[in-house]
Amino acid sequence: MNSCWVTCGERARRFLGWLGDPGAQALLNDLEEVLHQSKGVGLERCVGRRSPLGSRSRPGRGDRLDTGGGRQVTSKIEVTPQVMLVKPVFHRPSTFLAGLLSLAAATAVVLQAADVSKPGRRILAADDSTRRLAIIAPDGSFEWEIPVTAIHDAHVLPNGNVLLQQGWTKVQEVDRDKKVVWEYDAAKANPGKPVEVHAFQRLDGGLTMIAESGPARIIEVDREGKVRREVKLQVDHPNAHSDTRRVRKIANGNYLVAHEADGRIREYDAKGKIVWQYDIPLFGKERKGGHGPEAWGNQAYSAIRLANGNTLIGGGNGHSVLEVDRAGKIVWQVTQNDLPGITLAWITCVDRLPNGNTLIGNCHAGPENPQFIEVTRDKKVVWSWKDFTRFGNSTPVVAVLPPRK
Repeated sequence: MNSCWVTCGERARRFLGWLGDPGAQALLNDLEEVLHQSKGVGLERCVGRRSPLGSRSRPGRGDRLDTGGGRQVTSKIEVTPQVMLVKPVFHRPSTFLAGLLSLAAATAVVLQAADVSKPGRRILAADDSTRRLAIIAPDGSFEWEIPVTAIHDAHVLPNGNVLLQQGWTKVQEVDRDKKVVWEYDAAKANPGKPVEVHAFQRLDGGLTMIAESGPARIIEVDREGKVRREVKLQVDHPNAHSDTRRVRKIANGNYLVAHEADGRIREYDAKGKIVWQYDIPLFGKERKGGHGPEAWGNQAYSAIRLANGNTLIGGGNGHSVLEVDRAGKIVWQVTQNDLPGITLAWITCVDRLPNGNTLIGNCHAGPENPQFIEVTRDKKVVWSWKDFTRFGNSTPVVAVLPPRK
């Protein structure tokens, strides 16, 4: 909703009625009484800024609301993780403006209820459109947050620090005081060459694995930034932005690589030999550009190796999750419209929980859809998280964290 258009409360009735909240309905009744007293003068336009994230509009700090008949009110906004309050400063006191306050408060409650869900568990989330990375408590409050720029990977380390990226070339370890305690800069390590980093991982023993797109290599570096191992990657469609997405070193010591531009998942051994490969199918459809639900392709985002030896794949713009066996047979999948009331778009992170359920990162799907979903083997949604107030339509990093000690 880019702006709120209300004439004599009709749009408000539909909006608040959708919420189904008795308190909101009472506010609507108050508003209608005020509208009646003011002889039907309606709220001509609730002026709000459209977020570049495509999220719902709401009045901005200091915006003037035109109440009709030359009356105006300036809004001041206060936001907490659970409540957004719109406090008017009246330029012309009137009974009508008291009703406007009711509408603004009710609208804020509706917007918040529609755009934010308490996760009920600790999660890590990062969105490059809102430039925010945060550890979110079960009640929805932030345990910790930090501004970020471009980001496709992040980890909370056992020592409590966060391994993250700032832009496409810098990988940093940041402590809870937001002090950078370690950094690797791929641009400095590859002077004059196009390079981007989309995946990294802290390994046992303290080395950090980093996948460099452009140079097409995986490296393991120590605390001093010295490269201790280098593994060359095979790319069929070289591109510094899309050679790789998620890369993980797996239990057998090999590397599982999602080659986005190639539409392939490859497993490399320590010497760079490809020991397994899976080509993401197009399922007979033509490629279609874009990032949202309308797009189509096989630009894989992630892959993890399961305990049973199968590989779980986040299908990117194929809007799907695939579980394939060593022979490349699809043994389980979730497609774009398999989940009732949810549309999948660019599938990013995937994970398999000990209870057999699957976690799905749903990016670029729009504010009508959750950004993080848990489904059972029979594709029943048992949990989801959505926050289009503090995060946006580009939340590629999502992970469930263990309970806080």
